[in-house]
Parts: sequence; structure tokens; C-alpha cells
Amino acid sequence: MEYREIEKYILEIPRFTKKNAPEDTERFLRYLGDPCLDTMTIHIAGTNGKGSVCAYLSSILTEAGYRVGMFTSPHLVTMRERFRICGEMITEEVFAECFCLVKEKLDRFREEEKSGYHPTFFEILFFMAMECFAQEKADIILLETGLGGRLDATNSVSRKDLCVITEIGLDHMEYLGDTIAQIAGEKAGILRPGVPVVYADNKPEASGVIKAQAGKLGCPCHPVSKDRVRNILFHKNFIDFSFESRYYGYVKGILSTGAPYQAENASLALTAVDVLADRLHVTKEQITEGLASAHWEARMEEIMPGVYVDGAHNEDGVRAFLDAVRQDQCTGKRYLLFSAVADKRYRQMISLLQSEGLFEGIWLAELDNPRGLSLEEMHRAFAQETGRGVQTQIRDMTDVGQAFREVVAKKTEADRVYIAGSLYLAGEIKSILC
Repeated sequence: MEYREIEKYILEIPRFTKKNAPEDTERFLRYLGDPCLDTMTIHIAGTNGKGSVCAYLSSILTEAGYRVGMFTSPHLVTMRERFRICGEMITEEVFAECFCLVKEKLDRFREEEKSGYHPTFFEILFFMAMECFAQEKADIILLETGLGGRLDATNSVSRKDLCVITEIGLDHMEYLGDTIAQIAGEKAGILRPGVPVVYADNKPEASGVIKAQAGKLGCPCHPVSKDRVRNILFHKNFIDFSFESRYYGYVKGILSTGAPYQAENASLALTAVDVLADRLHVTKEQITEGLASAHWEARMEEIMPGVYVDGAHNEDGVRAFLDAVRQDQCTGKRYLLFSAVADKRYRQMISLLQSEGLFEGIWLAELDNPRGLSLEEMHRAFAQETGRGVQTQIRDMTDVGQAFREVVAKKTEADRVYIAGSLYLAGEIKSILC
């Protein structure tokens, strides 16, 4: 099968399958031969920051000479973004090879087991990733959960050397629970007996659940709070900060982003390397170089001069996004292009965006996605905030491309344009620029 044909097949999977029981996923992974059983594996869960932590870890470990396989989600433009070796997307040929290998074994499994089992969209990509990393002879694997943790397909791996849990927030509540504590419980489901855990220690209700689960399983705990990130200095296109680690001592990091939240994500990655210092050969200089060269798309990413895309798509993400905007040293006006999906807490996101009064004008556009929030509903939510005394010019546009072209045309050299609200929106913008 050719790459485009395979991509089409995978996109159609949700039409004929549903979420499988964890034991079914585990059984098929074992049938595949448990690829990467002998490979160091770091498992990352959380609400916000998972991909960024993976990116920083990948960059540091690659700088140290390791061959790093990284599986993340979602993708912005192409499925191949989910599979990276030392930070680079795999080729269409490798993608096709891994799919055909998994599909051949799946057909054989279904025949031998007399089973109707078929992996979901996410599960088949996960199986492909494990085959890919085995073929590419990865030294270390970074696995990001798709949704939650306890029931996630990635949780079926036999080996884990470290677990990382990033910031917990209110997202995917229809699947994970209505409170921070309930959601944290699902994320803490990735913990394994005796395996150390690094976690964001900023919300007591989340930290309490993680510590309790770690205690039951005998997992060494390594909490990382915001106050461990010190001396943050903001520059036009980068920030620097300091962090004190157990093994490496005082580490100074420079990140090619203006987003302060990335210093917190980098500190989780630093702590992960610190915890594994007795098993990894990574120097302090390699950490510094790895942080400086790391790049993660759609996280306060400058895609054109003065035009930034951020993947903020829930309340905590919007708060972090606004924190970055407040410190952007903009000397002109700020404009926002916004869209969202209907199953997010978009009213709360819109309220946060409007209450700050940071944007001179806001452009709204519907996503080219079945989950997209209607333009009418978006406008209504923004109008409610205007009714509370918030005065911002709102522009309704028929599509994302039209909105993007108009807001960029309005921008002067001193102005800044921000694009936020959904990773689907970020993907559409990236597609326009391809």
C-alpha cells in the first residue's frame, strides 16, 4: 500500500471500530513480539505540556548521543509528525513499512484467534510506533499518552523506566472525571511498582492523588513546582532561566520561545534526566545545548514575523498563553485569531481571553472539522463578555484562511498577531503556510 492509501485507511478506522479493552491491546502488543521490550522507556502523561516535555527530553538525549524514538499526539499537518527519531519525522516509506507490518500481523492474529479485534485510530499508530522504534534501533523511547493514562493504549507497554506527569487541568472531562483529583487519578494510572515518577507539583488536589498512588506502588517521587524555576528573563524571541537539580546542580537554560510556561516544562524534562543520571551519560553542557536547540511546533511559535501560533485549547492552556502575551514586549497593537471545538469548555476560555483586555481586535472563524464550534455560538459567547463591559472589536469570518489573511494584512511592524484556541486551528494555519 502507498502512503496516501494508508493514511486514508487509518483516518477511516473510527467508522468501523471502537475503544478496545486494555487486555485486548496488551494481548496484540505481545503478539507483535513486544517490540522495544529491551529499550529504556519514559512514559509521559498529563493535561498540558506533554509534547513539550517530550521535545525537550528528545533534544537533550539526542545531544548526548542517544538514538531517541518519540511518539506524540495529535499531529498538526501529517500523521508522520507523531513518529520522530532524534527529533526528525519518519519518512513516508518507513511509515508505510511499519503500517504494513502491523496490518499483516493483525490479519494473522484475527485469523488465528478467530477474533473481530481491530485497533482504534490511536492504537494502530501506537503499534506502528513500537515497530518503528524497534526497527530504527532506538536507545530510548519517549511515549506520550493520548487520552488519560490508566486506559491509554501506551499504558500496555511491558517496560517503563520513568513516568512523568505534567500539569493537570480540566479537559476531556466526559472521559476522565469532573474534578482535578479524578483526572489526576486517571493520569496516575501510568505508574508502575517501583518505577520513579516526576510530576508537576502545582495543584495540591492533583499532587495528593499522585503521591498516594506512588506510595501504594513504592514509586520514588520527584515533585517539580513552579518555584523551582528561577531568574526567568524575557527577551524578544527567547527566555533564559535557572534550575537547581540534584545531580547536575545549578543549570542555566535558554529556550527559543517567549512562553514562560515552557520553562516549567523544561524543568520537568531536566528533572527526568536528573533522576536517570546514574543510567544515562549526559553532561551539563549537553543539557544546555539540548534545551537551546529544542523546538516544538504551535507552542508560542513564531510562524511569520510578529505572528505567533499557540496550541492553547483549554482553560489552563489559555491562562499560560495569556501569561506569555502579557510579557511579549509588544509596542503596537495585539490581534487574536480564535477558534475552538464544541466539546471543550470554550465559554470559560473566551471569558479568560476577553477579561484580560489584551487584544485590540479578535477574528473568529469556524474550523474545517466536524468537532468545530459554530461561528454563531462563538460570536454569542464573545458577545456575552462584551455585554459585561469588555470592549473589543470582533470580526466573524467564513473560514480560517480568510481570517488569517485579513488579520495579517492589518498588522503593522509594531503589532503582534496571535492564533490560539485549538490545535486543529494551529494545524489549519500550518497547512496554509506549507
